[in-house]
This record gives sequence, C-alpha cells and structure tokens, in this order.
Amino acid sequence: MSYGSHAYIPDPRNEGVLFNVNGQLLPRDKAVVNVFDSGFMLGDGVWEGLRVHGGKIAFLKDHLDRLWEGAAALDIDIGLSQEQLTGRLYETLSANDMTEDVHIRLMLTRGLRSTPYQDPRVVISGSTIVIAPEFKKANPKTAENALSLYTVSVRRGRADVQDPGLNSHSKINCITACIQAIKAGADEGLMLDPQGFVATCNSTHFFIVRGGEVWTSSGDYCLGGITRRKIIDLCKANNIPVFEKNFSLMKCYSADEAFTTGTFAGLAPVGEIDGRKVGLGKRGPMVERLQGLYLDLIHREVSA
Repeated sequence: MSYGSHAYIPDPRNEGVLFNVNGQLLPRDKAVVNVFDSGFMLGDGVWEGLRVHGGKIAFLKDHLDRLWEGAAALDIDIGLSQEQLTGRLYETLSANDMTEDVHIRLMLTRGLRSTPYQDPRVVISGSTIVIAPEFKKANPKTAENALSLYTVSVRRGRADVQDPGLNSHSKINCITACIQAIKAGADEGLMLDPQGFVATCNSTHFFIVRGGEVWTSSGDYCLGGITRRKIIDLCKANNIPVFEKNFSLMKCYSADEAFTTGTFAGLAPVGEIDGRKVGLGKRGPMVERLQGLYLDLIHREVSA
C-alpha cells in the first residue's frame, strides 16, 4: 500500500476548506503566497504535520516545540507565541467545522524578500505562517497491507552539511530518494547514513523487530520524529525491549518484522525490502500490538 495517493481516502469537502495565511482565512484556491516568499523562492522555512482527533490536535506541544527549535536554528522570528499560534490553529479548525480525520500542514517561512537572494538581510516582512487543513483519513488498509521499501543511493547527510534533524522546507534529498524508490516499484525509499547504517525512510521513520526486540536507528541522521519517540516510549512503558542503535541492511533482511511510523498513518507494516520478504511478508504480532498501544495513547492524549 503506497504512501502516495492511495494511502488516504479523498474527501470532496476539501474543495470548500478555508486555509489560514498570516491570520487571514481564505478559500483553498485563493490561499497563495508571494513569489518573493522565502519558502517558495529558497525553501527557507520549517513545517509541521499535525493530526486532529476528537477535536484536538494530537501531541501539539511536541510539534510546536520542534517548530520553535527549527525556527531558532534558522534564526527566524516567528512573531507569535505558542499560545497565539495554538489559537490560530483552533480558529482555523472551528471555521471549517473540523473535528476528526483532519491533517494540518503548518508552514513557517522567513517572509518576503526584496529580491531573489539568499542573504536574510534582504527580507522585508515578518514571517509567513500558513495553516493548510484538509479532511484526510488514512486508508485503513495502510495499517494492515505491508509496504515495500527500496534502499536508495541518496544518503542522509551529516549535521555539518544540512542537519537532518531540521524539518526544513528544503526536502530535495528526500524527494530524490522518493523518486528513486518509485522508479524501482517500491512505496518508500529506505535511506542509509554516511557510514552505511540504516537511518530512516524518505518520509517516515523505520523500525525492525528481532527476537522480540524493537530496533530503530541511533537518530543521529534523521528528524526527531514525534511518532517515533512515542513508540520508543510506549515500548519502554510496556516492557518491550527497544534500542536506538546502528544496524546494517543485513539485519533488516533477516528481521522478524519491520514497520514505519509517521504522524499521518501512524504505524504501517513493512513486508518487503529490496525484493526480499521480511518475516512472513505481512503485519506481525509486534506491529499489531504497537498499533493498539499507539491508538490508546492518542485517545488518552485528546481526552485529557
């Protein structure tokens, strides 16, 4: 089951959804930014993907903290407090009567430039903040049907080149990885780090299960995933051995199970890597157990 257009159920209500551009609610087809916007021109900004359950944005504080951390790293003045941005998010949801099966793309850029130039001193406005909500329900089959991964040649870089922990608008390395995986007939690209160890997927995080243990990468070469961290914490809370460590592709090919994590689809089983069947090639008992624990966590979060 691909993470592409078949990974979610299209909803015709999205045609009438209002987007929020710098505090102004606009119809979806009128929600635009200037061609001199830093995000459009240079990919100069950071973003977050958010999910709405029961009228609440799940793990919002975690996402806002990561957004603020990215803005600080890029020296971007957001211009709002976390409380003010939270208010803007919920105002947008309220205007669209959105309470369930909603995905929000929250985008922050440095603002308008006076000319096409990298130097941030040519910026002539405050930051641009776009809230793009959609009715977007993950296809239920994504939780059951196993994904296929392909190990791409595109590597996750070191922090002294472009910090992979920065959730920036500049995602060209992930896009090229995704293209390579698609051309190979896979759903996602599995990316290695500069030393050849498994790092992450092009748009999700990656885990394997071996002998009742859950393994994921050291985290040195991937985004600090919110869902990734919740799964690690759930393992610890439920006496499931979990390790953040370096491991090679060889350990993936012989794993009992494998899965990916992400804000939109949660946990998705992996059944094939580079044409090799992983385990039984379908969702295994550990993935099914962790899916249940994660759904319980979301329910507790939004009902708190």
